[in-house]
Amino acid sequence: MALEIKALIFDFGGVISRTLFETHSASERELGLPLGTLNWMGPFAPECDLLWKKMQSGKISEREYWKLRTEEVAHLIGKKWSSMSDFVKAVRGKYPLETIRPQFLMLLKLLESTNLRLAILSNELDLFYGPDFRKHLPFLKKFDVIYDATYTKILKPDPNSYLACIKSLYLEPQDCLFIDDQIVNIKGAELIGLNTVQFDVTKPNESYEEIASYIGLKNE
Repeated sequence: MALEIKALIFDFGGVISRTLFETHSASERELGLPLGTLNWMGPFAPECDLLWKKMQSGKISEREYWKLRTEEVAHLIGKKWSSMSDFVKAVRGKYPLETIRPQFLMLLKLLESTNLRLAILSNELDLFYGPDFRKHLPFLKKFDVIYDATYTKILKPDPNSYLACIKSLYLEPQDCLFIDDQIVNIKGAELIGLNTVQFDVTKPNESYEEIASYIGLKNE
């Protein structure tokens, strides 16, 4: 299987970076909120997060979920944030590298010994993180393609989003392995013939081991 894969296509939020759910304590510290204030936990406790359940059932989009959470947090601290990027910059702007999964950085190091091409396919990279965020993440220079729907307006799971990214890599769907934490995006990728790994944000070690195994690497 390793010989068949010529490129890895990563989602960003949740796969490369830790989720906001995982960094609530750091967010609370940056915002001056008491510990435990942010109690919505998404996939880590879906039974206690009604908005997350609505998103997973397709009643609201991922963008709508985070828009509502942004408004909620802004209200708590008396701010009028205009976008999700205001939220992210407030809680992650000082130390963006600390939010990157160490498992990803380990895999990236292993990939240096391969000829695999690298891409990011995100629905909201700059929308959520802001364009300045990229300047603080030097590893992004190693990516051949960054396809961001912030600008293209073509969101996963629209087939055209995957196809445009693949075209930019000068490859075919069967040549690529796509990694995303949202099942709807995984299903969309499989419909056009992409190989996939559904990333489990609650088990990042296991997910990165699966990716490494898929392409014939040992992720230590």
